[in-house]
Amino acid sequence: MPIYMDRHDVSKGVTAEDVAELHNQDLTIQHKYCCKGLSYWFDEDRSTAFCLVEAPSKEAIVEMHTKAHGDVPNTIIEVDASIVESFLGRIEDPSKSQKKELNIVNNPGFRILAVLKFMDGQHSTSPKKEILEQLHTIIENFEGRLIDSYNEYLLISFTSTTKALNGILELKDCYQSIKTDTQQIRIGVGAGVPVTQNHGFFEETIKTAKRLTDIQHSHIIITTEVKELYESENQNKKLNPTLFKTLLFQEEEFLNNVMNYLDSEWQNPNLGVDDFCSHLGLSTSQLYRKTKSLLQTSTNNLIQRHRLKEAIKLLLKKDLNISEVAFETGFNSAAYFTKCFQKEYKMLPSSYLKSN
Repeated sequence: MPIYMDRHDVSKGVTAEDVAELHNQDLTIQHKYCCKGLSYWFDEDRSTAFCLVEAPSKEAIVEMHTKAHGDVPNTIIEVDASIVESFLGRIEDPSKSQKKELNIVNNPGFRILAVLKFMDGQHSTSPKKEILEQLHTIIENFEGRLIDSYNEYLLISFTSTTKALNGILELKDCYQSIKTDTQQIRIGVGAGVPVTQNHGFFEETIKTAKRLTDIQHSHIIITTEVKELYESENQNKKLNPTLFKTLLFQEEEFLNNVMNYLDSEWQNPNLGVDDFCSHLGLSTSQLYRKTKSLLQTSTNNLIQRHRLKEAIKLLLKKDLNISEVAFETGFNSAAYFTKCFQKEYKMLPSSYLKSN
Protein backbone atom coordinates (compact mmCIF):
# COMPACT_ATOMS: atom_id res chain seq x y z
CA MET A 1 0.00 0.00 0.00
CA PRO A 2 1.11 3.58 -0.54
CA ILE A 3 2.40 5.72 2.33
CA TYR A 4 1.12 9.21 3.01
CA MET A 5 2.10 12.10 5.24
CA ASP A 6 -0.59 14.48 6.41
CA ARG A 7 -0.38 17.86 8.07
CA HIS A 8 -2.54 19.08 10.95
CA ASP A 9 -2.52 22.74 11.93
CA VAL A 10 -3.38 22.49 15.61
CA SER A 11 -4.57 25.16 18.04
CA LYS A 12 -2.22 27.10 20.29
CA GLY A 13 -1.91 25.42 23.64
CA VAL A 14 -2.09 21.87 22.27
CA THR A 15 0.62 19.80 23.94
CA ALA A 16 2.71 16.79 22.94
CA GLU A 17 0.57 14.69 25.30
CA ASP A 18 -2.61 15.85 23.51
CA VAL A 19 -1.18 14.82 20.13
CA ALA A 20 0.00 11.47 21.53
CA GLU A 21 -3.55 10.80 22.69
CA LEU A 22 -4.96 11.61 19.22
CA HIS A 23 -2.35 9.30 17.65
CA ASN A 24 -3.35 6.56 20.08
CA GLN A 25 -7.01 6.97 19.10
CA ASP A 26 -6.03 6.52 15.44
CA LEU A 27 -4.14 3.32 16.27
CA THR A 28 -7.16 1.94 18.12
CA ILE A 29 -9.48 1.98 15.08
CA GLN A 30 -7.05 2.08 12.13
CA HIS A 31 -7.73 -1.55 11.16
CA LYS A 32 -11.32 -0.66 10.28
CA TYR A 33 -10.03 1.53 7.45
CA CYS A 34 -7.12 -0.69 6.33
CA CYS A 35 -4.70 1.95 7.64
CA LYS A 36 -1.50 1.63 9.63
CA GLY A 37 -0.23 4.65 11.54
CA LEU A 38 3.56 4.46 11.32
CA SER A 39 4.63 7.55 13.25
CA TYR A 40 4.05 11.24 13.85
CA TRP A 41 5.95 14.46 14.49
CA PHE A 42 4.74 17.36 16.62
CA ASP A 43 6.02 20.93 16.59
CA GLU A 44 4.66 22.91 19.51
CA ASP A 45 6.39 26.15 18.43
CA ARG A 46 4.73 26.11 15.00
CA SER A 47 1.48 24.41 16.08
CA THR A 48 1.79 21.64 13.51
CA ALA A 49 1.63 17.85 13.58
CA PHE A 50 2.49 15.42 10.79
CA CYS A 51 1.27 11.81 10.61
CA LEU A 52 2.91 9.09 8.53
CA VAL A 53 0.28 6.53 7.53
CA GLU A 54 0.20 3.46 5.31
CA ALA A 55 -3.25 3.51 3.71
CA PRO A 56 -5.19 2.48 0.59
CA SER A 57 -6.07 6.12 -0.17
CA LYS A 58 -6.15 9.67 1.16
CA GLU A 59 -9.88 9.27 1.72
CA ALA A 60 -9.26 6.34 4.07
CA ILE A 61 -6.95 8.51 6.19
CA VAL A 62 -9.52 11.30 6.39
CA GLU A 63 -12.22 8.83 7.41
CA MET A 64 -9.99 7.25 10.07
CA HIS A 65 -9.10 10.61 11.60
CA THR A 66 -12.72 11.75 11.46
CA LYS A 67 -14.02 8.69 13.29
CA ALA A 68 -11.13 8.54 15.78
CA HIS A 69 -11.14 12.14 17.01
CA GLY A 70 -12.48 14.50 14.33
CA ASP A 71 -9.17 16.28 13.68
CA VAL A 72 -9.12 16.17 9.87
CA PRO A 73 -5.77 16.91 8.18
CA ASN A 74 -5.26 20.16 6.29
CA THR A 75 -3.11 18.50 3.60
CA ILE A 76 -2.16 14.94 2.61
CA ILE A 77 0.62 13.97 0.18
CA GLU A 78 1.96 10.60 -0.93
CA VAL A 79 5.58 10.03 0.12
CA ASP A 80 8.41 7.52 -0.22
CA ALA A 81 9.33 5.85 3.07
CA SER A 82 13.07 5.85 2.36
CA ILE A 83 13.02 9.58 1.58
CA VAL A 84 11.07 10.32 4.77
CA GLU A 85 13.64 8.38 6.78
CA SER A 86 16.55 10.15 5.10
CA PHE A 87 15.15 13.58 6.06
CA LEU A 88 13.55 12.84 9.42
CA GLY A 89 15.55 9.89 10.73
CA ARG A 90 12.74 7.37 11.23
CA ILE A 91 9.48 6.06 9.78
CA GLU A 92 8.13 4.32 12.86
CA ASP A 93 7.28 5.46 16.37
CA PRO A 94 10.31 5.50 18.69
CA SER A 95 10.26 2.98 21.51
CA LYS A 96 7.71 3.81 24.20
CA SER A 97 8.79 4.33 27.79
CA GLN A 98 7.82 1.39 29.99
CA LYS A 99 6.50 3.84 32.59
CA LYS A 100 4.07 5.71 30.34
CA GLU A 101 0.80 4.63 28.77
CA LEU A 102 1.10 7.10 25.89
CA ASN A 103 4.05 7.24 23.51
CA ILE A 104 4.65 10.99 23.71
CA VAL A 105 6.82 12.22 20.83
CA ASN A 106 7.72 15.90 21.07
CA ASN A 107 9.87 15.89 17.96
CA PRO A 108 9.23 18.45 15.19
CA GLY A 109 9.51 17.66 11.50
CA PHE A 110 11.10 21.07 10.92
CA ARG A 111 14.53 20.89 9.26
CA ILE A 112 17.36 23.14 8.08
CA LEU A 113 18.21 22.19 4.49
CA ALA A 114 21.48 23.11 2.80
CA VAL A 115 22.34 22.80 -0.88
CA LEU A 116 26.01 22.79 -1.90
CA LYS A 117 26.47 23.43 -5.61
CA PHE A 118 29.86 22.77 -7.19
CA MET A 119 31.01 25.03 -10.02
CA ASP A 120 33.89 25.07 -12.48
CA GLY A 121 33.94 28.52 -14.00
CA GLN A 122 30.32 29.42 -14.77
CA HIS A 123 29.05 25.86 -15.04
CA SER A 124 28.14 23.15 -12.56
CA THR A 125 30.44 20.20 -12.12
CA SER A 126 30.79 17.00 -10.10
CA PRO A 127 33.24 16.82 -7.16
CA LYS A 128 35.66 13.89 -7.08
CA LYS A 129 34.85 10.84 -4.97
CA GLU A 130 37.64 11.51 -2.45
CA ILE A 131 36.35 15.06 -1.92
CA LEU A 132 32.83 13.75 -1.32
CA GLU A 133 34.16 11.32 1.28
CA GLN A 134 35.81 14.15 3.22
CA LEU A 135 32.66 16.27 3.05
CA HIS A 136 30.51 13.35 4.18
CA THR A 137 32.65 12.90 7.32
CA ILE A 138 32.15 16.58 8.22
CA ILE A 139 28.39 16.30 7.67
CA GLU A 140 28.21 13.39 10.13
CA ASN A 141 30.34 15.26 12.68
CA PHE A 142 27.72 18.02 12.80
CA GLU A 143 24.81 15.55 13.00
CA GLY A 144 23.68 16.28 9.47
CA ARG A 145 22.09 13.78 7.13
CA LEU A 146 23.24 13.60 3.50
CA ILE A 147 19.93 13.31 1.68
CA ASP A 148 21.26 12.98 -1.82
CA SER A 149 24.43 13.43 -3.81
CA TYR A 150 23.65 14.53 -7.35
CA ASN A 151 26.17 15.25 -10.06
CA GLU A 152 26.38 18.95 -9.27
CA TYR A 153 25.18 19.42 -5.71
CA LEU A 154 24.69 17.93 -2.26
CA LEU A 155 21.44 18.17 -0.28
CA ILE A 156 21.90 18.01 3.51
CA SER A 157 19.36 18.00 6.36
CA PHE A 158 20.04 19.31 9.89
CA THR A 159 17.84 19.54 12.98
CA SER A 160 19.90 22.31 14.64
CA THR A 161 20.46 25.68 12.96
CA THR A 162 23.69 26.26 14.88
CA LYS A 163 25.16 22.88 13.91
CA ALA A 164 23.97 23.43 10.34
CA LEU A 165 25.75 26.76 9.88
CA ASN A 166 28.90 25.70 11.76
CA GLY A 167 29.03 22.49 9.75
CA ILE A 168 28.51 24.32 6.47
CA LEU A 169 31.36 26.70 7.29
CA GLU A 170 33.65 23.72 7.85
CA LEU A 171 32.42 22.08 4.63
CA LYS A 172 33.20 25.25 2.69
CA ASP A 173 36.65 25.60 4.26
CA CYS A 174 37.42 21.96 3.47
CA TYR A 175 36.39 22.34 -0.17
CA GLN A 176 38.28 25.64 -0.55
CA SER A 177 41.46 23.97 0.66
CA ILE A 178 41.41 21.23 -1.98
CA LYS A 179 39.72 22.78 -5.03
CA THR A 180 41.52 24.05 -8.15
CA ASP A 181 41.73 27.72 -9.12
CA THR A 182 38.70 27.55 -11.43
CA GLN A 183 36.45 25.61 -9.04
CA GLN A 184 34.12 27.16 -6.49
CA ILE A 185 31.25 26.19 -4.24
CA ARG A 186 27.91 27.96 -3.83
CA ILE A 187 25.82 27.30 -0.74
CA GLY A 188 22.16 28.05 -0.05
CA VAL A 189 20.43 27.35 3.27
CA GLY A 190 16.68 27.34 3.91
CA ALA A 191 14.33 25.99 6.58
CA GLY A 192 10.89 24.43 6.55
CA VAL A 193 8.48 21.61 7.29
CA PRO A 194 7.84 18.40 5.29
CA VAL A 195 4.30 19.26 4.14
CA THR A 196 3.04 22.73 3.23
CA GLN A 197 0.33 22.83 0.58
CA ASN A 198 -0.19 20.20 -2.11
CA HIS A 199 3.50 20.06 -2.91
CA GLY A 200 6.05 17.30 -2.64
CA PHE A 201 7.93 16.32 0.50
CA PHE A 202 9.99 19.36 1.67
CA GLU A 203 9.56 20.61 -1.91
CA GLU A 204 9.27 24.32 -1.16
CA THR A 205 12.32 24.40 1.13
CA ILE A 206 14.45 22.37 -1.30
CA LYS A 207 13.54 24.66 -4.19
CA THR A 208 14.39 27.76 -2.17
CA ALA A 209 17.76 26.39 -1.05
CA LYS A 210 18.66 25.39 -4.62
CA ARG A 211 17.64 28.79 -5.94
CA LEU A 212 19.85 30.53 -3.39
CA THR A 213 22.82 28.85 -5.09
CA ASP A 214 21.90 30.71 -8.29
CA ILE A 215 22.84 33.94 -6.53
CA GLN A 216 26.44 34.41 -7.65
CA HIS A 217 28.17 35.29 -4.41
CA SER A 218 31.16 34.18 -2.35
CA HIS A 219 29.01 34.25 0.80
CA ILE A 220 26.85 31.44 2.16
CA ILE A 221 23.32 32.60 1.27
CA ILE A 222 20.68 32.04 3.96
CA THR A 223 17.04 32.97 4.38
CA THR A 224 15.91 35.46 7.02
CA GLU A 225 14.23 32.61 8.90
CA VAL A 226 17.54 30.73 9.20
CA LYS A 227 19.26 33.88 10.49
CA GLU A 228 16.55 34.46 13.11
CA LEU A 229 16.66 30.82 14.23
CA TYR A 230 20.45 30.98 14.65
CA GLU A 231 20.23 34.14 16.72
CA SER A 232 17.44 32.63 18.83
CA GLU A 233 19.57 29.55 19.55
CA ASN A 234 22.62 31.68 20.41
CA GLN A 235 21.22 34.47 22.61
CA ASN A 236 21.07 36.99 19.73
CA LYS A 237 24.67 36.40 18.66
CA LYS A 238 25.07 37.90 15.19
CA LEU A 239 26.32 35.95 12.19
CA ASN A 240 29.54 37.16 10.57
CA PRO A 241 28.43 39.29 7.56
CA THR A 242 31.69 38.54 5.75
CA LEU A 243 30.72 34.85 5.69
CA PHE A 244 26.92 34.90 5.45
CA LYS A 245 24.53 36.92 3.31
CA THR A 246 20.92 36.99 4.49
CA LEU A 247 18.21 37.19 1.87
CA LEU A 248 15.39 39.52 2.93
CA PHE A 249 11.83 38.16 2.96
CA GLN A 250 10.95 40.39 -0.01
CA GLU A 251 13.96 39.14 -1.98
CA GLU A 252 13.12 35.51 -1.20
CA GLU A 253 9.52 36.07 -2.29
CA PHE A 254 10.64 37.72 -5.54
CA LEU A 255 13.16 34.95 -6.26
CA ASN A 256 10.58 32.20 -5.76
CA ASN A 257 7.88 34.04 -7.73
CA VAL A 258 10.22 34.51 -10.69
CA MET A 259 11.50 30.94 -10.64
CA ASN A 260 8.08 29.35 -10.06
CA TYR A 261 6.75 31.20 -13.11
CA LEU A 262 9.82 30.21 -15.14
CA ASP A 263 9.40 26.56 -14.08
CA SER A 264 5.82 26.57 -15.35
CA GLU A 265 6.33 28.51 -18.61
CA TRP A 266 9.87 27.89 -19.89
CA GLN A 267 8.74 25.59 -22.72
CA ASN A 268 6.60 28.36 -24.20
CA PRO A 269 8.65 29.64 -27.19
CA ASN A 270 6.99 33.07 -26.92
CA LEU A 271 7.84 33.56 -23.23
CA GLY A 272 9.41 36.96 -22.70
CA VAL A 273 9.92 39.90 -20.36
CA ASP A 274 6.36 41.20 -20.82
CA ASP A 275 4.93 37.91 -19.55
CA PHE A 276 7.00 38.13 -16.36
CA CYS A 277 6.01 41.78 -15.88
CA SER A 278 2.33 40.93 -16.25
CA HIS A 279 2.55 37.93 -13.92
CA LEU A 280 4.54 39.74 -11.23
CA GLY A 281 2.85 43.13 -11.54
CA LEU A 282 6.12 44.94 -12.26
CA SER A 283 7.28 47.39 -14.90
CA THR A 284 10.05 46.39 -17.29
CA SER A 285 12.59 48.56 -15.47
CA GLN A 286 11.54 47.21 -12.04
CA LEU A 287 11.85 43.61 -13.23
CA TYR A 288 15.26 44.24 -14.80
CA ARG A 289 16.57 46.03 -11.70
CA LYS A 290 15.39 43.32 -9.29
CA THR A 291 16.58 40.42 -11.45
CA LYS A 292 19.96 42.02 -12.16
CA SER A 293 20.49 42.90 -8.50
CA LEU A 294 19.63 39.46 -7.17
CA LEU A 295 20.74 37.08 -9.93
CA GLN A 296 23.30 39.22 -11.79
CA THR A 297 21.58 38.59 -15.11
CA SER A 298 18.67 39.81 -17.23
CA THR A 299 15.31 38.07 -17.48
CA ASN A 300 15.95 37.01 -21.08
CA ASN A 301 19.29 35.46 -20.11
CA LEU A 302 17.60 33.73 -17.18
CA ILE A 303 15.06 32.15 -19.55
CA GLN A 304 17.73 31.07 -22.02
CA ARG A 305 20.02 29.54 -19.38
CA HIS A 306 17.11 27.64 -17.87
CA ARG A 307 16.20 26.23 -21.28
CA LEU A 308 19.79 25.21 -21.95
CA LYS A 309 19.99 23.39 -18.59
CA GLU A 310 16.82 21.50 -19.48
CA ALA A 311 18.27 20.77 -22.92
CA ILE A 312 21.34 19.19 -21.28
CA LYS A 313 19.05 16.81 -19.36
CA LEU A 314 17.24 15.80 -22.57
CA LEU A 315 20.48 15.35 -24.50
CA LEU A 316 21.82 13.03 -21.81
CA LYS A 317 18.69 10.87 -22.04
CA LYS A 318 19.43 10.42 -25.77
CA ASP A 319 15.73 9.86 -26.56
CA LEU A 320 15.50 12.89 -28.87
CA ASN A 321 17.70 14.23 -31.64
CA ILE A 322 19.15 17.76 -31.45
CA SER A 323 16.34 19.40 -33.44
CA GLU A 324 13.71 17.75 -31.25
CA VAL A 325 15.52 18.88 -28.10
CA ALA A 326 15.64 22.44 -29.46
CA PHE A 327 11.88 22.66 -30.01
CA GLU A 328 11.08 20.74 -26.82
CA THR A 329 12.96 23.36 -24.80
CA GLY A 330 11.28 26.41 -26.32
CA PHE A 331 13.76 27.41 -29.04
CA ASN A 332 12.25 28.53 -32.36
CA SER A 333 14.89 26.81 -34.48
CA ALA A 334 17.58 24.17 -34.19
CA ALA A 335 20.13 26.61 -35.63
CA TYR A 336 19.45 29.23 -32.94
CA PHE A 337 19.54 26.54 -30.25
CA THR A 338 22.95 25.37 -31.51
CA LYS A 339 24.25 28.94 -31.53
CA CYS A 340 23.11 29.57 -27.93
CA PHE A 341 24.40 26.19 -26.75
CA GLN A 342 27.84 26.78 -28.25
CA LYS A 343 28.05 30.26 -26.71
CA GLU A 344 27.12 28.95 -23.25
CA TYR A 345 29.06 25.66 -23.18
CA LYS A 346 31.84 26.37 -25.70
CA MET A 347 30.93 23.31 -27.78
CA LEU A 348 28.29 22.17 -30.23
CA PRO A 349 25.39 20.01 -28.98
CA SER A 350 26.64 17.21 -31.23
CA SER A 351 30.08 17.37 -29.60
CA TYR A 352 28.48 17.34 -26.17
CA LEU A 353 26.54 14.20 -27.10
CA LYS A 354 29.70 12.45 -28.31
CA SER A 355 31.60 13.33 -25.10
CA ASN A 356 28.80 11.91 -22.93
